[in-house]
Amino acid sequence: MIYEAKNFEHLLGTPGFSDQLLKNHFSLYQGYVANTNKFSEILHQMLGEGKAGSPEYGELKRRFGWEWNGMRLHEYYFGNMIKGGKELDKGSAFFRQLAEQYESYENWEKDFKATGGIRGIGWAVLYLDPIAGRLLNTWINEHDVGHLAGGIPLLIMDVFEHAFMIDYGVKRADYIEAFFRAIDWRVVVHRFSNAPRVTV
Repeated sequence: MIYEAKNFEHLLGTPGFSDQLLKNHFSLYQGYVANTNKFSEILHQMLGEGKAGSPEYGELKRRFGWEWNGMRLHEYYFGNMIKGGKELDKGSAFFRQLAEQYESYENWEKDFKATGGIRGIGWAVLYLDPIAGRLLNTWINEHDVGHLAGGIPLLIMDVFEHAFMIDYGVKRADYIEAFFRAIDWRVVVHRFSNAPRVTV
């Protein structure tokens, strides 16, 4: 086993998220971890058997990225949540850059929520561009389409239906409001502060 599923049960009892919804979501995440390990093992075996050029190998390679991203995005998502939320430090360099780049925090929040409201299944991600230093709200379709090459995820919100339909039905906007009340901004600021700045 290469990857082990992380335990996020400390999130049970988070206001706005029923335990049933969270437990189902944890199980789905664990499935991505299991499939990532399974695909890793199969691909390694096929390589050893000289099947690296086969169509089957190619399709598994394509699928591997989908499963791996499904695993890692969920870890970022659960990792930036906490019961009751933690307020954003308005004295932090992260807040200052966010407010300056978007002209206000409120403008950034409006844009992020609008990104999360796009029709489809996927993720809303606030990325740091480590080269230009810019903060970018981005839509990721499913798990694998739309990632910014080299971008560092700072805040991740799952907007697949499984993230909210048990509690909110089709009212995605209500789920997004509940998610914002559960953000652990300390984690987001930590990711920003510890992100490498690079050149090409």
